[in-house]
Amino acid sequence: MASDDSAPPPIGASASCMMKAIRIHRFGPPKVVTLEEISQPKPGEGEVLIRVKAAGVGPWDAWIRSGKSALPQYPPFTPGSDISGAVVAIGSGVADFRLGDEVYGVTNARFTGGYAEYAVASAGMIAPKPRSLSHIEAASVPVVAVTAWQMLFEHARLSFGQTVLVHGSAGNVGAYAVQLARHIGARVIATATADDAAYVRKLGADEVIDFRSVRLEDVIEPVDAVIDTVGAEVQLKSLSLLRPGGILVSSVSQLEPKEAQRRDVRAVFFLVDVSTSCLKRIAEMIDAGKLSARVGAVMQLADAREAHEMLDGLQPRPRGKIVLKVDG
Repeated sequence: MASDDSAPPPIGASASCMMKAIRIHRFGPPKVVTLEEISQPKPGEGEVLIRVKAAGVGPWDAWIRSGKSALPQYPPFTPGSDISGAVVAIGSGVADFRLGDEVYGVTNARFTGGYAEYAVASAGMIAPKPRSLSHIEAASVPVVAVTAWQMLFEHARLSFGQTVLVHGSAGNVGAYAVQLARHIGARVIATATADDAAYVRKLGADEVIDFRSVRLEDVIEPVDAVIDTVGAEVQLKSLSLLRPGGILVSSVSQLEPKEAQRRDVRAVFFLVDVSTSCLKRIAEMIDAGKLSARVGAVMQLADAREAHEMLDGLQPRPRGKIVLKVDG
């Protein structure tokens, strides 16, 4: 929310100046990504202005760039949601942050504005940065870690002693799901390629299955929950792997409810809702050594187009999160 002319100036606000930012003027492939100079934004009510040190790059950024987002977007805009940096101005109604605070989190509910030297963020979607992480590492965490948390605990309501099947366990969301499930004492079965099996076991999976070499229904006993970060046929086949009353939670696509009802199970698709409280819990676990972040590639802000080419498979995509380093 932009502040109006009659509102009191934000704390720390200064005369308008320019900044570098990635811009999208029309939906399309990575070539629509441009680096420009634009005016610094100002925080409105309930917002803070963050000097961005690093910005995470996720698949949702590609969906937004290409016009396929589930949320309304209106070019021109600056893409990017995951950020880590320092608070440099504070809008009205914000009491939990001070100038200079190092924070991490998400910009806003539209998931835009992060690929820039300065970004406005909703105060309810950021939290103190994990002390044990650099800004680059911290920028890799918010959306994927909160997604995994909400899939497991707010939707599947996984608890000690239950069994969960995590699809895409070597991916960014899946890796956090394995760690979080293991932390509460659940039994974790993970699907991954043979190349990723050792990594996933290190995260805490009790069993790792190469989904390309076996039929899952032949080797897996019914489970309490399925965490789906893959979708398509894997999602549909997973319904038969659930116990009666079990639940499949997907972060990628909606499943026909009647199919789940026919099997006496539940299927949920959701959009992540990043909050300060959840980010704080995740930061505490990271600082306690109970969760680890995985950065796959570190690139400069000016290389955002190349990062999006990786998202679209036009260039080799690294394992782990792509992060843009924002130099001051």
